[in-house]
Amino acid sequence: MTVIHHLRVHRSDEDLAREGQLAWHIAEVAADPVEVEPEVVDMIVNRVIDNAAVAAASLTRAPVSAARQQALDHAVSVGGAGATVFGCGLDRRTSPEWAAWANGVAVRELDYHDTFLAADYSHPGDNIPPILAVAQHVGSDGAALVRGLATGYEIQIDLVRAICLHKHKIDHVAHLGPSAAAGIGTLLGLPVETIYQAVGQALHTTTATRQSRKGEISTWKAHAPAFAGKMAVEAVDRAMRGETSPSPIYEGEDGVIAWMLDGPDASYDVPLPAAGEAKRGILDSYTKEHSAEYQAQAWIDLARRLGEERPDLRDPVNIESIVLHTSHHTHYVIGSGANDPQKYDPTASRETLDHSIPYIFAVALQDGGWHHVDSYTPERAGRADTVALWHKVTTAEDEGWTRRYHSDDPNEKAFGGRVEIRLTDGSVLEDEIAVADAHPLGARPFAREDYIRKFRLLAGPVLTADEIERFLDLAQRLPDLTPDEVRQLTIVADFGVLAGAPAPKGLF
Repeated sequence: MTVIHHLRVHRSDEDLAREGQLAWHIAEVAADPVEVEPEVVDMIVNRVIDNAAVAAASLTRAPVSAARQQALDHAVSVGGAGATVFGCGLDRRTSPEWAAWANGVAVRELDYHDTFLAADYSHPGDNIPPILAVAQHVGSDGAALVRGLATGYEIQIDLVRAICLHKHKIDHVAHLGPSAAAGIGTLLGLPVETIYQAVGQALHTTTATRQSRKGEISTWKAHAPAFAGKMAVEAVDRAMRGETSPSPIYEGEDGVIAWMLDGPDASYDVPLPAAGEAKRGILDSYTKEHSAEYQAQAWIDLARRLGEERPDLRDPVNIESIVLHTSHHTHYVIGSGANDPQKYDPTASRETLDHSIPYIFAVALQDGGWHHVDSYTPERAGRADTVALWHKVTTAEDEGWTRRYHSDDPNEKAFGGRVEIRLTDGSVLEDEIAVADAHPLGARPFAREDYIRKFRLLAGPVLTADEIERFLDLAQRLPDLTPDEVRQLTIVADFGVLAGAPAPKGLF
């Protein structure tokens, strides 16, 4: 049965014992050797495939190339065999923290992998690169890797269920550092004390502002989770050497809650698995069919359906206004409520456009679909009829949709809203959508064949047919892989693909 940990700030003179701290309870969950249930194993396999798919599609993009070059400029550390880097040959290794960095950027770059949304936001697939990198470095087998990934997902999702970071403008990767550290602790079979120290440092070093997701969004957006994964690897290394970390990191008088979140009088109730309880958090997460912010997924599906049913809606001459009545988050983060002029700027960066629901809805309406490259090109964003339609799209917060967004009932929880389209002939069209088609409760829930199809689609231009089959074979045998096979769990680009990518030089 799930245990609810009541989390509050403690004065220094209260002398909160480590056994009463959230970081300690996280470490206890990580150290619990409970078996991973078959349906959780299956979903972990799906997400390993999903991560590789989106990484393949981003291999030649500039941020990914820069991170890859940074990683390759670092030698394998002396304590293990090193870890692979997406795109590079199987014999090309780097130190695990740098592999976590490079592969984390590749996974996150296109904003196209899995998601979990509750009190805060997350992409729990960001746990996979650091945990896999350590597994390859130390020679873990597939079963150990599965256990580590189950923990990483569980801890991040449990933190996201309970603790809101974004309202204090703290980036959501502050929940990723602790979860990745915990997952690595499970992978390695570390004692509670060691994992506890790693969790504390990982949190301490990964609290940053959300400016990376505001205004003209920079390439750091993809690097932020990779940095958290890299810090998690380093935190575990330091803890294994017997070093300690700030404590109590969450509850302290000068800790994260008191000064970064809800303040000294705040409290939270964090759900964690009880001793012996299976880690099932991954089953509550969902992936993306479209390469855009998750709150855009359902709106893309609704827009493409409306465009197909009513082609006249694609012409801005026929439209007076389009209002998307939606949740607080969608309105204020990716909608017009953000008051970011960049969200209506045809010259804005890709990172900004994928956080602009007015742009996304307009393009999906006109094109009847969404493409991870073509939908973001300067030519597509600058098309005159699109700009005209785009500027007629606004968002409005709706209390009902906000309530459903925050609902604890998975059957009620929703990420879409209601669209109201006023036409120039005076007529009004209304429609709504609660969840994306690919959501577990959607019109076409993603299953293994969908993950494989997504991988083939995105990997096809950059991997050979044999390499696609090699990776899919390994991934689908994940829990039974030998240590040597885990070290081959990566994707190798076709000849010449990386040669045509940027190779920027820096300090290293």
